[in-house]
Amino acid sequence: MMLGLSLANFTLLHVVISLIAIVSGLIVMFGMLGSRAMPGLTGIFLLFTILTSVTGFGFPFEKLLPSHMIGILSLVLLAIACFALYGMGLKGAWRPIYVLTALVSLYLNVFVLVIQSFLKLPALTALAPGNPPSGPVFGVVQGIVLVFFAVLIIGVWRRYRPVSFA
Repeated sequence: MMLGLSLANFTLLHVVISLIAIVSGLIVMFGMLGSRAMPGLTGIFLLFTILTSVTGFGFPFEKLLPSHMIGILSLVLLAIACFALYGMGLKGAWRPIYVLTALVSLYLNVFVLVIQSFLKLPALTALAPGNPPSGPVFGVVQGIVLVFFAVLIIGVWRRYRPVSFA
């Protein structure tokens, strides 16, 4: 039992939190392309992305796994993003630091979503068997996700200049 929940219910909670983080993060990312601050939705994105990483450590494990390393990296990036946004107000170099740390955290969440999709959805598992998934289909999908995020992060880096975040 984790947080008083069965493993199945804890997993469901973790998945719902992750999906809220991803959807809100994608909306925020596209808003950033237009220099829209969206403070409420940004707060939801950051909070739920933090909760995604934290709840990921609630699953039973015997040794440190790659997923834990991604969770640790994500939490470090999110701490920096929160400091850049809320502590430094995106002033000076803190704006591009925020863009990079927040959106790489979003990418990591989507990266894990793709892996979990290939592990849990039978149609995808058939295309890329193994744990972790492997093969050309999996590689192409992760490559597309990586290029998508690289292009958008560069675009946000160049365009995101909100007048105010308050």
